[in-house]
Amino acid sequence: MTTIPPPAEELRILDGELRQLEARRAQLLRRRAWLLGVLRAAGPAGPPPRPAGPPAPAAAPLSAQNVLLTLGGVLLTIAAIAFTVVSWGHLGLGGRSAVLGLVTFAALGTPAVLLRRSLRSTAEAVAGLALALTVLDTYAVRHLALPGTGTLGYAAGASAVLVALWAGYGLLLGTLRLPLPTAVATAQLPLILWAGAAHAGDHVMTAALLVTAAFDTVLALRAGVRSVRTVAAACAGLLGGWGAASASWLSVQATGPAGAARAGALLLLAATVALAVAWWAKGPDVATGAACAGGLLAVAAVGGVLRTALPAAWTVPAHLACGIALLALVGTALPRPLRRGIGGASAAVQGLAVLWALPVAAVALFGPLGGATRVWSGAPADSRDALLRELPLPHAFMAPPVLVAVAAMLLVVSGRLGGEVGRAARFGAPVLGWAAAVSLPSALRLPYAAGLSAQILVTAVLLVVAARAVSATPTVTAATSALVSSVSTAFLSLATTAATLTTLGLLTAVCAAACVRMARGAAPAPGAAALPACASLAYATALACAAGAAWELRPEHIGLLVLVVPASAALVALVVPRVARHPLALPAEVMAAASGAVALVLASGEGPALALALSLGGLIASGTALRPERRAVGYAAGALFVLAGWVRLVSWEVTVPEAYTLPVTVPALFIGALRRRRDPAASSWTAYGPGLAVTLLPSLAAAWSDPHWPRPLLLGTAALALTLLGAHHRLRAPLVLGGTVLALDALHELAPYIVQAMGALPRWLPPALAGLLLLAVGATYEQRLREARRFRNALDRMR
Repeated sequence: MTTIPPPAEELRILDGELRQLEARRAQLLRRRAWLLGVLRAAGPAGPPPRPAGPPAPAAAPLSAQNVLLTLGGVLLTIAAIAFTVVSWGHLGLGGRSAVLGLVTFAALGTPAVLLRRSLRSTAEAVAGLALALTVLDTYAVRHLALPGTGTLGYAAGASAVLVALWAGYGLLLGTLRLPLPTAVATAQLPLILWAGAAHAGDHVMTAALLVTAAFDTVLALRAGVRSVRTVAAACAGLLGGWGAASASWLSVQATGPAGAARAGALLLLAATVALAVAWWAKGPDVATGAACAGGLLAVAAVGGVLRTALPAAWTVPAHLACGIALLALVGTALPRPLRRGIGGASAAVQGLAVLWALPVAAVALFGPLGGATRVWSGAPADSRDALLRELPLPHAFMAPPVLVAVAAMLLVVSGRLGGEVGRAARFGAPVLGWAAAVSLPSALRLPYAAGLSAQILVTAVLLVVAARAVSATPTVTAATSALVSSVSTAFLSLATTAATLTTLGLLTAVCAAACVRMARGAAPAPGAAALPACASLAYATALACAAGAAWELRPEHIGLLVLVVPASAALVALVVPRVARHPLALPAEVMAAASGAVALVLASGEGPALALALSLGGLIASGTALRPERRAVGYAAGALFVLAGWVRLVSWEVTVPEAYTLPVTVPALFIGALRRRRDPAASSWTAYGPGLAVTLLPSLAAAWSDPHWPRPLLLGTAALALTLLGAHHRLRAPLVLGGTVLALDALHELAPYIVQAMGALPRWLPPALAGLLLLAVGATYEQRLREARRFRNALDRMR
């Protein structure tokens, strides 16, 4: 059994145990300090083991030592700077030299001692301060010992000495990370400062930049220290880019072959550096990018010399030739990243050349659209004047050869390239060839007739290619290009009447021929055949309008002439069943309907002409509805016939609404009766409702505003007859519509008498009659409700 002592006795026991623990802890700390001293005397053997238990409140001796050494180095450097700036003049030349040497050597030697004591971080900090002191020493020497030396020259020499000193110091103390990267960064200055001190020209300064970049490149590729490689790569990229940009600017500013050659030599130096990076770089992406940069610099070097030796018009072709020449290296045994980079450089040069030439093709293609404002104003002097604007390049005649050259290269290399790149090349080559053909007449200033003929020929060739292509991509590309080119050609022909009629006729013929050829064969892209089909109908419509204008017909008569286009399309589809069943029939019929709409717009200026046009349109639609798959067009035919009748009535100034509605009601009721005969279960609302409403509702509105009695009487009689017929044949639509119209018509006729009777009765009688009516309804409410239900059920049983 455990006996618990009294509180005072227990407190005394606890105090004694705590004193023993503190004595033991002090003994262990003394033992630990002795062991640390033994380990330091024996040399570095790794960090001492961390004691178990909670950390002591006092700082560890090693941490205190690092802090003290760091503070001592900082204070020493500050004292040296203050002494150099303030107290330097109180010493002689020997004293000054002794103080400088002492402070510098002490600062440089301290990191070695610190490294032997495993104080690496402190050694790094002191080494940084020592490097700063060496810079201060060079300043002091320049200010006192060499006051007459030029600033830039002395800075160049001092930076070179510092680079050598710091590099040797970093190699001597290999574990320090700061001296070697600092030496590499400082190595960027000597050549540049020397060139500035020698008042060298731009070429020498650029050479200094590139030579320094080459030195950095060697370090970035061959140095064993990672920090050195990182700093050298950054400096190489910065100075190399600066030097390449400067050399490019010098090449652009050169006015003679000598200056261009000097700038070209600098560009070739930059290209050599870039290609060296591509050859020795480990990463494939870096090698590809460097090879691409080297190829571009080489093209700029050679092209700059050719620019000054050749006429100004050959600047872009010369650079393009250099870019194409790079492709010769792609087929060699060079490493794949280099070949990819050089190929990318060639593609970039060719792409820039295409961007230079495309504006000429764009103006040649879209410039004729302005001819719509100068229709039949006379033939221009040449094809360039027909564009109504100047070409955007001073040497536009070189644009077509540039486009042709790039298109040819795309065709050559498309076989070697695979995947998406190869398909893009095969797609881009014909497009560039088309752009060259379009821009050729205006670029060469061909006569207007020759230029127009060339554009028609281009359209015809594209349609032939689209008709004979065996894959979808060439078919769609050629058909789309032909459509765009034909639109430009059509607007280009608006200068004279003969050119317009001839061009529109030829475009209609070639588009129709291409459509027939594509429709007969197994087209790889069936949808592409719709483009020439619709284009042929559009140009036929334009030809009809142009012919009517050339014959000086009035617009409404031109509209009647335009109806020949949809009539011809409907006749061909009706006579040739194979055409009607072809997938192209639908887009062609939509385009023919659009032509009919144009005809109606043109004929809308005169009532009789519009009525005739609507009747002819209804006739064409009726012929189309004869085909089994186009039965629904019959509704459109009926609508056109009704509209034609209405327009004719309006032109005759007929205001009776029944004249407009009865021609609609009679066919509608006839169609409803046919449907009810085929489908007895069809609702009367569907069969007869629309036809009856078309006449009854306008007649009711007219009867309510008619002061005479014949119209209400006739309307009431017709409504009564409809009501009786609906009740007899159990048809809901005639019964409801007839009864409603009969009730409203009767109310309109009896309204004057009701008002007169109400005026003759005493004032108290109407409220009394209303009260009696309410009492009667309330008393017989259940019976009236049953009667309403029976009436509703009766209506529901009707059709």
